[in-house]
Amino acid sequence: MAGKLVFDGITENERSRNSGQGNDASVPFRKMEKKIIGIDGFCGGGGASHGLKRAGIDINIAINHDQAAILLHETNHPETQHLTEDIFTVDLTKYLSNDCKVGVMWASPDCTHHSKAKGDKPLDANLRMLPWAVHGLCEQILEITGSLPDVLFMENVEEIQDWGPLDENGRPIKERKGEEFKAFIAAMEQLGFVFEGRELVAADYGAPTTRNRWYGIFRSDGKQIVWPVPTHNKNGADELPKWIPVSTVIDWTDLGKSIFDRKKPLAEATQCRIAKGIKKFIVDNPEPFIVPEKEAMAFLIQYHSETRAQDVRGQSLGEPIRTLDTSNRYGLVTAFITKYYKTGIGQVCDEPLHTITTSPGHFGLVSAFLIKYYGADGGQPVDMPLHTITTKDRFGLVNVILTIKGEKYIISDIFLRMLKAEPELKLAQGFDADYIITHDHTGRKYPIKEQVAKIGNSVVPVMAEMLAKANVNNYIN
Repeated sequence: MAGKLVFDGITENERSRNSGQGNDASVPFRKMEKKIIGIDGFCGGGGASHGLKRAGIDINIAINHDQAAILLHETNHPETQHLTEDIFTVDLTKYLSNDCKVGVMWASPDCTHHSKAKGDKPLDANLRMLPWAVHGLCEQILEITGSLPDVLFMENVEEIQDWGPLDENGRPIKERKGEEFKAFIAAMEQLGFVFEGRELVAADYGAPTTRNRWYGIFRSDGKQIVWPVPTHNKNGADELPKWIPVSTVIDWTDLGKSIFDRKKPLAEATQCRIAKGIKKFIVDNPEPFIVPEKEAMAFLIQYHSETRAQDVRGQSLGEPIRTLDTSNRYGLVTAFITKYYKTGIGQVCDEPLHTITTSPGHFGLVSAFLIKYYGADGGQPVDMPLHTITTKDRFGLVNVILTIKGEKYIISDIFLRMLKAEPELKLAQGFDADYIITHDHTGRKYPIKEQVAKIGNSVVPVMAEMLAKANVNNYIN
């Protein structure tokens, strides 16, 4: 390790003199204590280390095979020693000795090939074996230091509990579901750990995301495993505050631009999602989300494939964001409204929409847009000119009139933009505002795609913080 190891305030050289090698009376004798080490075994961009640091726990060694992840981690945790190494082959004898004790270790092996998000794609058996690298690290630590980590935290997708062998097509063998997971836990217990595992939702602990993950706690110090007590809940029951909504992290000064009159029209699937979202989250919603200080209502759409034609991939801004992954799949849709005064509009049933142009904004286009997807026949062919559809359709102009607190409004325009990695997705994942994701300490700037991937792969910091505070108070600071 870089620098000198310190034992209760005495350096290695001083300790040697105290042990009889040139007994120096000027150096007082003190009881030797082992240097306590914290390790992040799959450090990524630093979510777990960030949470542990917030709990008052230093991470001395961070390991990851990805140089970009290491550089980002080093940017935010410059005091940590960083190892760009394969987790299966890293040699900890270069960094630990029997004068050290690993007090806290965190490990979040790659979850991609355990997650249901992979769908029906073949899974990689080698990547699914990554938890065994944690077992190997613990064996090394035991051999080098003479003891296992006092507390090991693990995090993964909930499907890790179904970990079992794959068939020749790279698909899980149902009859052997969970077999490898049970073998891994048994091997960890055989090493000397006591184990408990649970699924926890980050929103229950104050993060504005409902990310659900499996957490494992392994202890070798003889102390009790403690699970953190939730600080929030979905409905604000039991005298706890309600979940923190994603609206708290949105940059409301930037609402994007109109979906109409774009040089490059939006994809058909995107337009369909917006239209379905307008209906679900605004037209049919008795309490739509009102944009602060704007005459507008908003919601999020998700760029995922719908499983059924009637599905709406999206959510209200009044609830936490759902799980973030390595791609930016969230778009902010804002429907601007204006007071409805013209009693005539909405009453004519035979007039083509292209002739209705007297309202401000893109009212006619909004109406045509909604009718396109919610017409009498459930929509229209993509290549049909919009002006050929009249307001006879059941989702016509009358249904675009909204009543809010006794006042009638019409949707005058619809804006769309993607959520921003900095700061929105970063804050939604629970990172602090000053956590750096846009560049590393060498000055290299990260493309937005990389920023999103680092966030999506990260541990929600508050989860590491709460687990640590519940279990390792003796190592805090």
